Amino acid sequence: MNQAAHLLTAVHRRRLREVWRSAGWPCQDLVEVELLFLGLLERVLQASGHETLRVTEAGIAVLAETLQRNRARRDAHEQLVERVAREMTRAGRLAWRGLSVRAKVDDGWVMAMPDVFSIRHTTVEAYLEPIVHEVKVQRSDLLSDLRRAAKRAAYLQLSSECWYVLAEGIARADEIPPECGVLVARSGTLDVERAAPRRPMRMPFHLWMALARATPLDGWHDDDAQGHLGGEPSSPGE
Repeated sequence: MNQAAHLLTAVHRRRLREVWRSAGWPCQDLVEVELLFLGLLERVLQASGHETLRVTEAGIAVLAETLQRNRARRDAHEQLVERVAREMTRAGRLAWRGLSVRAKVDDGWVMAMPDVFSIRHTTVEAYLEPIVHEVKVQRSDLLSDLRRAAKRAAYLQLSSECWYVLAEGIARADEIPPECGVLVARSGTLDVERAAPRRPMRMPFHLWMALARATPLDGWHDDDAQGHLGGEPSSPGE
């Protein structure tokens, strides 16, 4: 791979993908200048006299490396999401992955898609305790997420507790806003670094409808989960 590839930002890598997928028409901006200088793009003069861009062999190597890195990141994220969801079902909860639902934030609506959304398996509405778990395995993704105040506000509107689940070592608990709890994923355990504040919350009708259209994770009807039916609420960190 080109030795200067470590200088690339997400913007550079995105532009490389765009050129690869397109006819290669130049933008003639500074991002393009840097990619040409690094040898990841090259100019090609067409028979018509027009100049286009082409991704070089070094550029293709960068694209392949980016793809492998993103795939590994997604795999690690999905494995931890699955782990959290399974923990919720073992705690006697109904859990959904990738639920898409609207939430009212200030004067508008925000689309929210929590990694794991769960409610207690109970016949008593007051015991439902809707909980959101947002999973992060990369520090850069976490920092980007923390800047999205509207997204976090939407999660708080949808739940009585909101938790960040962090891969070990990517952040300290005090970097997470105090309105959210913090779980750290270690080998074989999900450890509570800071408990989430528990707020009274009654699930709105549009959230019920979103749950009705979605399918909960298998396992909620197992014998272990059934043992919690109608019992007193328990902490997700236990």
